Amino acid sequence: MVLLHLPRTHISLSTHFSLFPKPKTPAFATATTLPPILTSVLFSAPKSTLSASEPIPISELPEPQIEPPQEFETHIEIPLEKLFVPPETEVSYTDAGALSTRILKGSNILLSKYARNAQVEQAEFVKSSVRTEDCPSDGLPEFALVGRSNVGKSSLLNSLVRRKRLALTSKKPGKTQCINHFRINDGWYLVDLPGYGYAAAPQELRTDWVKFTKDYFLNRSTLVSVFLLIDASIPAKKIDLEYASWLGQNQIPMTLIFTKCDKRKKKRHGGKKAEENVQDFQELISGFFETVPPWIMTSSLTNQGRDEMLLHMAQLRNYWLKH
Repeated sequence: MVLLHLPRTHISLSTHFSLFPKPKTPAFATATTLPPILTSVLFSAPKSTLSASEPIPISELPEPQIEPPQEFETHIEIPLEKLFVPPETEVSYTDAGALSTRILKGSNILLSKYARNAQVEQAEFVKSSVRTEDCPSDGLPEFALVGRSNVGKSSLLNSLVRRKRLALTSKKPGKTQCINHFRINDGWYLVDLPGYGYAAAPQELRTDWVKFTKDYFLNRSTLVSVFLLIDASIPAKKIDLEYASWLGQNQIPMTLIFTKCDKRKKKRHGGKKAEENVQDFQELISGFFETVPPWIMTSSLTNQGRDEMLLHMAQLRNYWLKH
């Protein structure tokens, strides 16, 4: 269960569209040399009666109910200042002082009034592009999935649309080499971007991937948010930390998607569980953002986090369309 300590306090309702880095950004060395997580800070505030693992009554929203995902048995405790508050979302409390605004399971994201029409009813591949200017020009909003090679990006995309082979998965990392657009419900796009950090790819090809991916981030006017995929089954990688900091420094809206959260073998990968790696990663990038980026824990194997990702996309998308 994801426990929350939420004291009644004033907070700024910052939006997803204003993730600004702090003026002074520490230089990266290696992931192991960055400051350790301060658990005493995370576990000091009074607890709320609301848990992020509690089912969200989707039936109250103006749409059919989404299938509830399997439970996360995590132990991440989230202070109020580390919650992500979507635009135009009121933080409300019960008479007893507990937070009454609902939180998406396995995440730090509050549920807003824009979380509607989240289901995927239709998904189709549209085109592959190697230049931003060659991408679809119909003006529909889009969400880009990017991550280190072998992070499980294609599997996650297939899980989101409930189709096994919409995005081709491969045991060989680096299979995606273009900007791939998939149109969802004829109203928005999921974009599959090339993975980074695959050492076996030719250097010239890796350089091209980096160039056109960054150009896409900086110049794609219909990009609502980048979903940066991080492998939660292993400790933080330097290349992932650098990628997250680059997005922050360039003020590109970002959501952290922690993958492979079903892998819970404590003695492997440095002796830490997935939720511990999730906490560590957030602490390591905290110096690069004035506002806390939204994050969601997922598993393509069990579909954990699938509905939360779709609801999060829906509330960002609907706000973007309105404004």
